[in-house]
Amino acid sequence: MKKIEAIIRKSKFEDVKAALYEAGIEWFSYWDITGLGKTTEDQVVRGQIFQSSYIHRRMISIVVRDVNLEKTVNAVLDSAWTGEPGDGKVFVYDIEETYRIRTRESGPNSLFNIE
Repeated sequence: MKKIEAIIRKSKFEDVKAALYEAGIEWFSYWDITGLGKTTEDQVVRGQIFQSSYIHRRMISIVVRDVNLEKTVNAVLDSAWTGEPGDGKVFVYDIEETYRIRTRESGPNSLFNIE
């Protein structure tokens, strides 16, 4: 099992979400994050434009069975891509074990409903 974390542009979130659904990934977590980088972004505050080194992005976290890793990563890469600096990053981690609290199932079967 693998955990995929992707940092993407907020403007590409709906595209990534649609691509994940199309790839059969029906559940993931996400949250808004702020980072620092070499590039700057224009921020609009009360009608004024400021350049800021704070970069606003969205982080997506997905745990998948090994069989779904490649198609999930490709769904994110293809749908988040603009070709411009700041498109984001994808990280893949090994997951030792998972458990479904309700049924106490463990391992890869705890990640999806067989029914």
